[in-house]
Amino acid sequence: MQPHGLLLVLQEPDLVILQASANTAALMGQPTSDLFGRRLDELGGDLAPLVRQRLGESDLVEPVALLASTRAGAAPGARSHQWEGALHRVQPGLLAVELEPVPSSAAETVNLEQGPLMQLVASAVHRFSAAASLGVLADAAVQCFRDLTGYDRVMVYKFDADGHGKIIAEARDPRLESLLGHHYPATDIPQRARELYLRNRVRVLVDVHYTPSVLHAAKDAGSPDELDMSMCYLRSMSPLHLQYLKNMGVTATLVVSLVREGRLWGLVAAHHYSPRNLRYAVRAACDLMAEVVSTRIATIENYAHAQVAVLVRRLEQRLVEATATEGEWRMALLRNPSTLLQPLEATGAALFTDGEILTSGEVPSTPELRALLAWVDQQAVDGMFSCSSVGKANPALDSLTPTAGGVLAVKLATERPDYLMWFRKEQLLTVTWAGDPSKPMVGNDPLELSPRRSFAAWSEIVRGTALTWTSADLALGRAIGAALVDIIVQVHAVRLLVAEHQLSNVRSKVQSSGEPVVIADAQGRVLFCNHAFTQLTGAELRDLPALSDVAALFTQAGCLTQALSALPGGHAPWRGELQLARGDGEPLPVAARAELVPGRDGNAMGYMIMLFDLRDRKRAAAARAHLEQSMLLAAHVQRQRRARSDPTQVPDEVVNAILGNASLAAMDIADGSVGTPVASLLEELEISTRRATALYDQIREFAARPDGAQAEG
Repeated sequence: MQPHGLLLVLQEPDLVILQASANTAALMGQPTSDLFGRRLDELGGDLAPLVRQRLGESDLVEPVALLASTRAGAAPGARSHQWEGALHRVQPGLLAVELEPVPSSAAETVNLEQGPLMQLVASAVHRFSAAASLGVLADAAVQCFRDLTGYDRVMVYKFDADGHGKIIAEARDPRLESLLGHHYPATDIPQRARELYLRNRVRVLVDVHYTPSVLHAAKDAGSPDELDMSMCYLRSMSPLHLQYLKNMGVTATLVVSLVREGRLWGLVAAHHYSPRNLRYAVRAACDLMAEVVSTRIATIENYAHAQVAVLVRRLEQRLVEATATEGEWRMALLRNPSTLLQPLEATGAALFTDGEILTSGEVPSTPELRALLAWVDQQAVDGMFSCSSVGKANPALDSLTPTAGGVLAVKLATERPDYLMWFRKEQLLTVTWAGDPSKPMVGNDPLELSPRRSFAAWSEIVRGTALTWTSADLALGRAIGAALVDIIVQVHAVRLLVAEHQLSNVRSKVQSSGEPVVIADAQGRVLFCNHAFTQLTGAELRDLPALSDVAALFTQAGCLTQALSALPGGHAPWRGELQLARGDGEPLPVAARAELVPGRDGNAMGYMIMLFDLRDRKRAAAARAHLEQSMLLAAHVQRQRRARSDPTQVPDEVVNAILGNASLAAMDIADGSVGTPVASLLEELEISTRRATALYDQIREFAARPDGAQAEG
């Protein structure tokens, strides 16, 4: 473990010391061998009482902060040691206590008074909240983290879909060479390390040249053979990683995780070229700032989803109008290439429907398209497929690379290979790597297998690859596909009333649709309801002789009956929310759309009713209400704390900024509901906001206590 702090492993419930790091004599004045078998209370000070207090407050699955003291001996004049650190439960019955001396003499340590620290954090939160794009946010993040910590270089490192990383923002000492835009292979950060970054959000390496402090255990003390130190912030770094840093000339590092929807989105990575440490309050400020950055990332990316909704609504409107005037939506979809291609930066598109192929832009030949369709239909998962290098994924299709190196496909039918596909041409992509990824071996020493000694820029021309499809591209493709499925259902439902000779074919398409549909003639006799309608309502066609029987399925039967009776007057579709009566539980909320279908002569041909399950939307509304209540409660708690203390010494603008940022994020998330799990995002936002305010409280507590403050033992 890193030697600037010490580690004690305690056995519950008596807090008996089973293991201790070898540096306890140097830092605490207590030889390691003298500690084994002793109770924590014997170290004096308030450490043991504070540990017991934390045991009653938390399950200690996650580390909790400590600010405590011990004494070097039992004599009245014995020296008192001040510590800050963390406590967590390693496994049932075992606790890990990590302590760093205050003040620290191991290295230059960043320590800010409460006022300046709060000002830096408040300014950072305001800048992050105002960022309108990922680029602006990343630039603000590196500058704010460098202002706070003083590291020579601070970078935002973003992972792509394949796990490779790219530096998208950098703030540095002007004497240093820029690393902005450098790419790093996924192997530079192994999967195990990524998992630890998710669990332990802030990691500080004080001095890459440190000599590890060994963890000792008493003989026959009942200690575990191996101690899981995953959550220990003093845990030693991987020898591979240390060699990697030495090859770069880096002495000290700070790594802070950026997490979105439970996944590692990226890292804030800081490098310093001399030993450097951070006080706990500064680390907590880094954690808080990263939490706010992660929230803003989710907001910005979700705002892109909101724009997807606008684009899809416009496209849907044009296609519905074309269907009404021309009786055909397919040509209208492909007639204007910019409408379909530009939003996805595609160079071509193909629509596979009813055995036909319709194209727009630059596309492969018809035989190549049919071969591509057969392959995509085997690869698609949940009705969607994307690939940025078709030739590499399937060498048999390498001839498609010039016009269709990348493919994004959405399925439009459940039982047939009907697809809409977008294509991107091959591009010669110049990638700047930090070292040659084809040369991982730098010596005979196995510890030097991964880190590369030379970090000169190395360019690789990536052939046979198109621009990678982003998450926003996937969301837009899925939304357009969903809109087309909806339009297809409407068109097919109308055809059921228009053409008897097409009834069998059209009925199959509507029956296989995921959208619940019921159709009746002009006299209100129910002619058809699809499988999705039966699954949702539990009612089959034989149970529904007339539209009045359909209305009876809802708790507000009169509302639907009245809406249907009003349709012949204005022919405008009716939309509303209803409660589907269910004998086995609570009513099910649905959105309903009822339309009167006019014939060519202007007379009514019949009625069409479509239903949409609203349970997810209701859950999202409940999650948002719960979030708003939580934010009100957090603001109330902060006001109470301010009232009990001197208002001039307890600024609350940081909490106000955090809550304001969360409120803005909640609104943007709610707006971007197309293809996104809104309720889950809101629940994640609530957890993040609670965590940020808790970190703020820790910052105030630790930053308010000056170095060397004495605590009575």
